Amino acid sequence: MMQKPGIDHSNHQYQLLQQRFAEQYPHIFSNDLAEKTVVVIPSLTLDQKILKALQGVQFYEERLLCLLMLLRMPRTRVVYVTSMPIDEIIIDYYLHLLPGITGFHARQRLTLLSCYDASKISLTEKILARPRLIQRIKSNIKGPELAHLVCFNETYYEQQLALALDIPVYGCDPALLYLGTKTGSRRIFKKLNLNLPFGIENIHSETEIASALLQLKRNQPQLQKAVIKMNDGFSGDGNAIFRFPKSLLEETNPLAVIQERLAQQTTIVAEGLDYSSFMQKFNSMGGIVEEFIEGQIKESPSVQLRINPLGESEVISTHDQVLGGESGQVFLGATFPANPEYTYEIATIGKKVADELQQQGVLGRFGIDFISVKEDNTWKHYAIEINLRKGGTTHPFLMLQFLTDGMFDWQQGSYQMPNGQTRCYFASDNVVNEKYKGLSPQDLIDIAHCNRIQYDGVTQCGVTFHMIGALSQYGKLGMVCIGRNIAEAQAYFAKTIEVLDKESTRF
Repeated sequence: MMQKPGIDHSNHQYQLLQQRFAEQYPHIFSNDLAEKTVVVIPSLTLDQKILKALQGVQFYEERLLCLLMLLRMPRTRVVYVTSMPIDEIIIDYYLHLLPGITGFHARQRLTLLSCYDASKISLTEKILARPRLIQRIKSNIKGPELAHLVCFNETYYEQQLALALDIPVYGCDPALLYLGTKTGSRRIFKKLNLNLPFGIENIHSETEIASALLQLKRNQPQLQKAVIKMNDGFSGDGNAIFRFPKSLLEETNPLAVIQERLAQQTTIVAEGLDYSSFMQKFNSMGGIVEEFIEGQIKESPSVQLRINPLGESEVISTHDQVLGGESGQVFLGATFPANPEYTYEIATIGKKVADELQQQGVLGRFGIDFISVKEDNTWKHYAIEINLRKGGTTHPFLMLQFLTDGMFDWQQGSYQMPNGQTRCYFASDNVVNEKYKGLSPQDLIDIAHCNRIQYDGVTQCGVTFHMIGALSQYGKLGMVCIGRNIAEAQAYFAKTIEVLDKESTRF
């Protein structure tokens, strides 16, 4: 977990800021014509060693460019801060998507600021080290009582920035972040009597890991794999898979066997992170060990929820996650909405968790991940973790909502627009191909227009792109493919990949 940089989480000034936000919320959020300023800090304030596994991690700051769609409200101002400047072509791309407003009108209310710093520390830390930049942000806030801060995740650094800017944060108080750790998640699930994998939480050493693994094996002798998870792992990159030695329980001292072979039998999910570094990080961060859920028919759905400053909790969306990497531990993308066979079931569980978190004082967007296994035509859902931050399913849904002005009915499991039509999407942050390296943002937009794959405001279907800045250097980008049904959305994705593959070898 991020260390506190010399600021008291009970700081009275911070609590006053949050109280002010709650008082203003009903007036500025229910009125599209209300004046307000949204300061977007898309910082991944997470462990930098774990983030190293993400190719082009700096460009993940572009994922929240979907919030430029807030400029469709004619009196809303957006201040967007990044580590390095964003190409104007990318900004123009987003402003062109704005429904019902001219690009010129929107551009007058948009301020783009940069640290001009590509170093491997979080964006928020970079901003805090630049008092003049903080002053520039403040000078672009029209009425601090009508402004708030939006971040990818909230730590003590984001709290310190809020105090420096004198504006509240629409996110979770860092003092409550333990609720979103792997240990904290399991404790919440247990308190609510939810189904979850058998496991042991609050572990802090290799010795305790070995002991927990033995408990799992004795509880389920047929168990072949277990998952070791750091408390604050991100996108599966804080996980490792342990494979049990054959005939372990027949050994005279099975605990000694596990201890002796722990390194040999453990596969680290994050690329570039070796066993020694993983364990060093695990020992300082703590974590859990739990059974690896098997199943012939297995899915990994998630529920996205929000608690507003008035203490109201709501289900935002459900997704079926696309996972890859070692034993399916790494988030690659998602389809929306989740399978109709169980979307209501997982949303109901998610709402129950949200209500409990609201009682604990949690604020903002967060997600809950599940593993769902179908046996005898019945789905069994295992609650896996709570992510008290925005995630890989946040920006795709925001993009859909901003573009179509629709609403997700979680009880019916469908997203409906004002004209009564439904929409679905397939989204991915991990479209990667060596052949795409060298394609500039201008190239991508030209390719999309010439091949008719871009989002069409008339049909309200098509493809939007994000993390465009990563394309030339890493051959990587993200997509949200919107269709009338999931099959159509996936067809848009397949067509776009076909087009990119063809165009990237054209010259």
